[in-house]
Amino acid sequence: MNVSDAELAANLAEAAGRLLLDIRAAGELTGKALGAAGDRAANAYLVQALRDARPGDGLLSEEERDDAARLAMSRVWIIDPVDGTREYGEGRSDWAVHVALAVGGIASVGAVALPALGTVLRSDRPGQLAPARERARMVVSRTRPAAEAIYLAEAIGAQLIPMGSAGAKAMAIVRGEAEIYLHTGGQYEWDSCAPVAVAAAHGLHVSRADGTPLRYNQRDTYMPDLLICRAEWAERTLALVAEMAANRLLD
Repeated sequence: MNVSDAELAANLAEAAGRLLLDIRAAGELTGKALGAAGDRAANAYLVQALRDARPGDGLLSEEERDDAARLAMSRVWIIDPVDGTREYGEGRSDWAVHVALAVGGIASVGAVALPALGTVLRSDRPGQLAPARERARMVVSRTRPAAEAIYLAEAIGAQLIPMGSAGAKAMAIVRGEAEIYLHTGGQYEWDSCAPVAVAAAHGLHVSRADGTPLRYNQRDTYMPDLLICRAEWAERTLALVAEMAANRLLD
């Protein structure tokens, strides 16, 4: 039976999440070994399922050898079988499965499964955002918060919320658990494509940290920075990031 791209993304993200939970529940592995096993199994499942369902599309996965043929394709699936391998291996809940479709370089379709929370957020079913809060909350890395995020939080009086994977942090904005996610430590396309598609569909601001658009299916898959935030906070956040960049040039 044919399904839409959005339905396919959501179905695969959910199924991969169940697979990962089953592997973890078996209790045979822990830590890095569990993370590696989960990555392999989820990647094998997602890659095969996408090749079967969309054989004419390109594919980019964190766990798969890159095929430059994707660069000539307008439709490319971008997946992260386990976003937050460390958190998954540690038995935490702040990890995700990303399945996205970039069309013409734009994150057009996306699903982010949060398997340990039993939910999948998707670009084709945007929910209503929670009412804006007067005091912003910012999600940051639980192990290495970026200096720019700390500076921004101090400048606007934001509460910092440490969290694991990129997908979990981005979805915290969608879920109304925080207002700003600023990442300046570098990521890759698979870290943000699905979250960006979902966040944009929910009416959130998504861009590079300097406000320029995010582009996917590039030859170099490295992405230096990312901003996902409530629209109410976008202008001030971008201004403060620009101020930090200018001060760095003057120092």
